[in-house]
Amino acid sequence: MTTSVSDWLEGARIRTLPAAVAPVIAGAAIAFTEDSFSWLRTLLAAAVALFLQVGVNFSNDYSDGVRGTDEFRSGPPRLTGGGKVKPKIVLIVAFAFFGAAGLMGLALVALSGQWWLLTVGALAILAAWFYTGGSHPYGYIGLGEIFVLVFFGYVATVGTVYTQSNTAPLVAWIVATGIGVIACALLMVNNIRDIPTDIKANKRTLAVRLGDTRARKTFVGMVAFAPLLTALTSFFTFPILAVTGLLLFVVPNLSRPVRTGKTGRDLIIVLRNTGFFELAYALLVGALLLAA
Repeated sequence: MTTSVSDWLEGARIRTLPAAVAPVIAGAAIAFTEDSFSWLRTLLAAAVALFLQVGVNFSNDYSDGVRGTDEFRSGPPRLTGGGKVKPKIVLIVAFAFFGAAGLMGLALVALSGQWWLLTVGALAILAAWFYTGGSHPYGYIGLGEIFVLVFFGYVATVGTVYTQSNTAPLVAWIVATGIGVIACALLMVNNIRDIPTDIKANKRTLAVRLGDTRARKTFVGMVAFAPLLTALTSFFTFPILAVTGLLLFVVPNLSRPVRTGKTGRDLIIVLRNTGFFELAYALLVGALLLAA
């Protein structure tokens, strides 16, 4: 079977990539308020986030494909599960991106002088692989959102700040929580779409465990939580961040397909828009901090 560029782009799941750089944008803006902003370190952090995200996506493609999970899915055919590419090639590509993330991370750690962060980086790569890889993937027992919050929320956001300023201010943790929860919403809507097929494949994601109705309500709560959190708690640090509360007006339109019971491919647009919502949140936070 011939594999096209669009097949590889679908395998990389480019709809998720705006969410990968969102924590770096926010973290860099916070570092600026600490008078420690560095373009080079920001770009390295962004490279780590992007390479790690793409590596996760190809890793999931491989692991779900060889496990047979993708035989039941309703979305676009995957590289491995759809028989488009040999599993070994997809695995090599996944680990190539993990390796690239590791190299960029090593350079970032060397510049910051915080060598203990290598342990955090190693844990991030292990978490990326064992989400669906290995004999006991944690994504199959409903723990995916916890790891997303930790690594694509706290580690990515606070880590970006720390590698530039050697500080981890309260505002970084507040914003990281918001970004991490939106990233969890991204995973949630993806898994809501796959509830029927994941049940057949015995993949017990959090969405499966909650059930369709509660999972949809949880998604809405997640996307509303981030701007609400920042708006209510920012007075302890940067009052101007209360403006992020305006993003609450976006939530009804963003979540409408989820709230009205849309299924399958009709939720792909929500997946894309949630990624852009996370990016918009980070850009707004960044702009407000720079204007403060």
